[in-house]
Amino acid sequence: MTGPTPKPWIDAIHPYTPGRSVASGVERPVKLSSNENPLGTSPAAQRVLAEAQGGLSRYPDPRSTALREAIGVRYGLDPERIICGTGSDELLHLAAGAFAGVGDEVLYVRYGFSVYPIAARRVGAEPVEAPDTDYATNVDALLEAVTSATRVVFLANPNNPTGTFARRDDIARLHAGLPEDVLLVVDQAYAEYLDEADDDGALVLAGNAPNVLVTRTFSKIYGLAAERIGWGYGPAPVIAALDKIRAPFNVTSAGQQAAVAALGDTDFVEASRTHNAKWRGWFEERIAGWGNAGLRAVPSKANFVLVEFNGPVTAEQAFEALLQRGYITRWLPGQGLPDALRITIGTEEEMAGLVAALDEVLSNEP
Repeated sequence: MTGPTPKPWIDAIHPYTPGRSVASGVERPVKLSSNENPLGTSPAAQRVLAEAQGGLSRYPDPRSTALREAIGVRYGLDPERIICGTGSDELLHLAAGAFAGVGDEVLYVRYGFSVYPIAARRVGAEPVEAPDTDYATNVDALLEAVTSATRVVFLANPNNPTGTFARRDDIARLHAGLPEDVLLVVDQAYAEYLDEADDDGALVLAGNAPNVLVTRTFSKIYGLAAERIGWGYGPAPVIAALDKIRAPFNVTSAGQQAAVAALGDTDFVEASRTHNAKWRGWFEERIAGWGNAGLRAVPSKANFVLVEFNGPVTAEQAFEALLQRGYITRWLPGQGLPDALRITIGTEEEMAGLVAALDEVLSNEP
């Protein structure tokens, strides 16, 4: 007797693989594999979470009203055109689910976020990769890959796992070249790490164009990864379509309250941005110093750096050697990056220790 058979497009999915959090034989490893905030969580959000003990028998506000209003105030957006989700991941899945299906195509740049092909295949659509330029978005390649079957274009900016960034004119040119019936989803999970001058203009586009959706998350700079809170902004019809298929009561009451508090904790956000810029620059300089050993840091605008290994020590060997020394990084052969490690920017102590460990690994090359 056989059981139910999944649809063939479900069988084709390679499940999302999160960054490792344990290292064999190491009691307290340094986790630099998931792009979490090394400074922790906004203190204001922590206080709210510590106090959020009552009302557990009641469902949360299904529309996240107070949170949408707070986001609207913070960014000058219409709350009615904001949707909240279980992390921005849910919203990416909703975008594919609402606007693509069997026989359609979902387009993204090579080395894009690994959720994009999963979101496409989940609804029976075909994921399509456009060529990159040195790990970065190639707008011309994306536009050349658009066909009559294209329904959604995903673009992470800054991109994960490469850290590369598409400028405002790139985003505008990409949008201008897309048919109006193609939804452009700009995934801004790391946007809060950017300098103000680096605004890519996607929120403005989402406010004015009929086919642009921007997604963001509270998992990164706000340090609320465990609560799984994301939000999206776009045209009213797009938001209405996503709202029809999102999970009911998808953001917890405590999560909604903590996110509101985190939005107001501008000191924590600024401290996190400053720390990240300082130690990302410091780390990139150290990697440049190992150029003769075949290492290269891909220029990053996020809270991590993609490091290429093109010398005697391979990325896999470095990954395993660092793991033995208690440092967990991200090796991504499954995403076509067997020769690179993605390394989150940690605390000052963690970065100093990582560089010392990497220096030891390179000095004892096989």
